[in-house]
Amino acid sequence: MSGFREDELTRNGFLDGRVQLWQPARGYRAGVDPVLLAAAVPARAGEAVLELGCGAGQALLCLGARVPGLALAGVELQAPYADLARRNAAANGQAIDVHEADLSALPEALKQRQFHHVIANPPYYKAGAHSQARDDGRKVALGEGTPLADWIAIAARRLAPKGRLHMIQRADRLPDMLAACDGVLGSLEVLPLAPRQGRAAELVILRARKGGRAGFRLHAPLILHEGDRHERDGESYRPEIRAILRDGAALPWPA
Repeated sequence: MSGFREDELTRNGFLDGRVQLWQPARGYRAGVDPVLLAAAVPARAGEAVLELGCGAGQALLCLGARVPGLALAGVELQAPYADLARRNAAANGQAIDVHEADLSALPEALKQRQFHHVIANPPYYKAGAHSQARDDGRKVALGEGTPLADWIAIAARRLAPKGRLHMIQRADRLPDMLAACDGVLGSLEVLPLAPRQGRAAELVILRARKGGRAGFRLHAPLILHEGDRHERDGESYRPEIRAILRDGAALPWPA
């Protein structure tokens, strides 16, 4: 896929405009999921963070805006998105070491590094479960090319001892994630994300630790919207979710 022309891009604000993101008008476009993922990471200044499949850089930029002083790196398969991630980092005054590479063939520069945190927002659909006729990036972004187990194995290899993986994924992929962590990562915690009270969780955030020995924890769902149904135009996020999406607050991970 060739690079994007200027007339194929839009510029969108996140965290109430603190992060400005150039992204394609068509194809894969970042939404709230990477923002929630970034908000879940308990990173501290001076730590190193790697994102697998960084796209145009939204999650890393949101994390960097919340926690200045991080050493940020990203891997992205598609050259146009890797270029956008570099452009977006420069436009936001942040430094991201972006590598254009397949996850299964990471460059030596990354293989020599370990990270306090690895984050990932892998494709939500298994191979063949979702297709897109246009070659606009959406098929690669939504349809799984690299098996989910490989994402977790690669993340584990790049984590420093006691380092943490955070991954956001569809709730129906949770069995695959847990199976992939067996013998690789421990201290597993799952935070379901439910759209409204009384509704089933559609997404989950997995937190896992390299060398962790704590028992598995399934937390109560984090509810995203107020009320049990959509009753009015405009957003209806709960105050704690609005604080994440607008103010750059940390996600309130259960104790």
